Amino acid sequence: MAKKKKKKLPFVYQPIGFVLSWASGALAGMAFRQAWKAIRHEDDAPDALDQDRGWGEILLAAAVQGAIFAVVRSAVDRTGARAIARSTGQWPVAAEEGGRD
Repeated sequence: MAKKKKKKLPFVYQPIGFVLSWASGALAGMAFRQAWKAIRHEDDAPDALDQDRGWGEILLAAAVQGAIFAVVRSAVDRTGARAIARSTGQWPVAAEEGGRD
């Protein structure tokens, strides 16, 4: 079996990935604030150390925030990877042997 030559693109993609991660976090935060306003009609969502809120409210806020963050980050990461692949002809993260392609 011939050894494949390592490609440099994943290293090049790191700064782009960092910027995309930062942007997705900011976008997810804005989306969460809007979602919380729609769900509870409040401007401020509770956090874990909010003494005036109950467990249910705190856990609901955490679950909604986590779900929104995961969806936004996946969408932004996927969009960035596809843009890199279109412009370079190469997927930005090398597939592991035995893993999914």
